[in-house]
Amino acid sequence: MGTPENLSGGTGGRREPLRFDQDASATAVDMDTAIVLLGAGVTAITHPLLYVKLLIQIGHEPLTPTVGTTMFGRKVLYLPGFFSYAQHIVRVDGKMGLFRGLSPRIMSSAISTMVRSKVKQAVPAEQAEHVSNRDDLKTSLRKVMKETSHEMVIQCLSRIATHPFHVISVRCMAQFVGREVKYRGLFSSITKIFNDEGIGGFFVGVVPHILGEVIFLWCCNLLAHFINTYAVDDNFSQAPAVRSYTKFVMGIAVSVLTYPFMLVADLMAVNNCGLMDTSWKNTIVTRWQTCCSC
Repeated sequence: MGTPENLSGGTGGRREPLRFDQDASATAVDMDTAIVLLGAGVTAITHPLLYVKLLIQIGHEPLTPTVGTTMFGRKVLYLPGFFSYAQHIVRVDGKMGLFRGLSPRIMSSAISTMVRSKVKQAVPAEQAEHVSNRDDLKTSLRKVMKETSHEMVIQCLSRIATHPFHVISVRCMAQFVGREVKYRGLFSSITKIFNDEGIGGFFVGVVPHILGEVIFLWCCNLLAHFINTYAVDDNFSQAPAVRSYTKFVMGIAVSVLTYPFMLVADLMAVNNCGLMDTSWKNTIVTRWQTCCSC
């Protein structure tokens, strides 16, 4: 017969993995919750910026340009900036008007976080290892391509899952142009789109959005890899610090090239959606030609 100590030890040995799994699961849930809350806060803070950007994208210019001079003394017309546009929205809708269409974006952010977490658990990526030796360029490039492919899958699944909420948010914000209330709340907007356009109405503009994000991801990662491999010397004392900022800088540069895809996606989301003053076909062509000519 086993002693109490042995029984206790045996039971403890059998329960220890279960307790460890429970602690790990609780930690993962807490981390996901923290990320969701943080994402909701950042989304709320940055929403007025995206709201003004969307109104500019769809060609709504309620304020007259102001006359100014360049540094060479030539008179030019300046379009209103963010603060002037935001003040106009506050005068029309009040301060809460700056947050029109926020709830679908918060829902989109939360769903994106959960989808990314679940996909990473189902398809874990290989542990990243920094390879700086040029002799191992093929190995490091292969690793970057695998990591980018994994990120691309996560990004595409996240975009497909959250795009319906993006469409709702964009249409809620576009109502400011015609002072309409067709898209009020989240659930009523879902019902409205489903009844008018069916399932396809939730995914209008998803193709250019995914293309833009995929091109951005591959260009950013590959450019950062080649710069870190060829341009940054390992003998340089600040090489680790420089490499840590390379992808961030490349992201800013590449976003300029992929912006036309995001612009077309936003315009497609509001095109022929039943809102007044939203004949966006000419706007899409004009904005695309403007972006391509820059």
